[in-house]
Amino acid sequence: MNESSPIRIDTARAYQPGEAPAREVRTRRFRPIRWLVILMLLAGAGAIGHRWYEARTDKGAEPATAHKGGGRGGRHGGADMPQAVGVAAVTTGDMPVVLQGLGTVTPLATVTVKSQISGYLTQVKFREGQTVKAGDELAQIDSRPYEALLAQYQGQLARDQALLQNSKLDLQRYQTLNRQDSISKQNVDTQGALVKQNEGTVAADQALVDQQKLNIAYTHITSPVDGRVGLRQVDQGNYISAASTAIVVVTQLHPISVIFTLPEDDVARVMRQVRAGAKLTVRAYDRGDAHEIAAGRLDTVDNQIDTTTGTVKLRALFDNGDEELFPNQFVNAKLTVDTVRGAALVPNASLLQGTPGTYVYLMDGDNKVTVRPIKTGETDGTNTVVVSGLKPGDRVVTDGTDRLKDGAPVRITEGAQAAAGDGKAAESKPDGKGEVKSGAPTDAAADAPGTAEGGRRHRRRQAQ
Repeated sequence: MNESSPIRIDTARAYQPGEAPAREVRTRRFRPIRWLVILMLLAGAGAIGHRWYEARTDKGAEPATAHKGGGRGGRHGGADMPQAVGVAAVTTGDMPVVLQGLGTVTPLATVTVKSQISGYLTQVKFREGQTVKAGDELAQIDSRPYEALLAQYQGQLARDQALLQNSKLDLQRYQTLNRQDSISKQNVDTQGALVKQNEGTVAADQALVDQQKLNIAYTHITSPVDGRVGLRQVDQGNYISAASTAIVVVTQLHPISVIFTLPEDDVARVMRQVRAGAKLTVRAYDRGDAHEIAAGRLDTVDNQIDTTTGTVKLRALFDNGDEELFPNQFVNAKLTVDTVRGAALVPNASLLQGTPGTYVYLMDGDNKVTVRPIKTGETDGTNTVVVSGLKPGDRVVTDGTDRLKDGAPVRITEGAQAAAGDGKAAESKPDGKGEVKSGAPTDAAADAPGTAEGGRRHRRRQAQ
């Protein structure tokens, strides 16, 4: 290449095979960004088109909705539709007055069996978990040392009894000689004192003999109460110390008691019934307070209130024939202290709290509700006693109260109305008598014109 060439060798960059030009590398580098921009533009166009379609659909459905909604029209025309509600009638019945407290299953007798003498444990005569009766033999201690002592004390007793007999015969001789004035009175008195001394020795020997017989009886360890034995705490062959080594624990199960507590405010009500001689029923429920374990009766009330907790202890007795109650088990004790007869009962689902206090929505005819303040009494978790404000036969709203107000229009549903809080409702169809009945799946209620989402779907279908 000559020097007049426009390309200079010293500044030109040699082209390497397989290397792409710089412009092509730059184009490939920015190609993903270009596609991203295109996708964003397409998404924006789709959103704009969707909004345009929604606006067109709402404008097309506006006349029909306005006509059906009483001339108020618009997207919110369905808000004036009557609210679907469930109702229940105020009934008359008996309401038990139940006081509930936390309790613990407590056996009437829990005995730790220990030996009264020392010795080697030669036999264990019970099986762990066995049910025993009072007097059943549980274990045996080696009795040979006590039998040997018994023989020794019996020999001492026989010797001292012979000495006593001989001293009594001498006393008789001395008394005869004294009557014949052949012996002094002092000798007679000395012999009488010797007789008394020998009698005391014989009595002491007899006590030692009886003690050893009792120790031999103690070598046979028996159950003091009826109950169930627990796990063995000492094995056969070990040396047992008197009154220190535990062998087994016997727990009485029939009957068994539950000790539970009640607030001090309830003590007066309970004591009135106890002083009147009433037999109060106590029911024991499991930890979840869902299953009744056993039913018993109130036995006694403690004689003082615990000042640290403000509660009083009560004991209830249970037969526990099926052994459903287990010692130290936690239970929920429910004490029935009274029963309200012929009371007006209202479902708890209808009770509301607000500015008027406790109130309900009372049906005023078949298509309107009014706010009715009430006073309540006892409750069992399902129904509540109405002291004033309602009478039997009144209908109250139990479902669909979240958007109601005084004088609001409603429509009554029956049957499968959704429970409060689950966000579902059942579609209701008229039966020709002015009432409506539930007969469709719960998802169909979302399409009803009376709801916001249902009104939107309804307008779309009319526009189509």
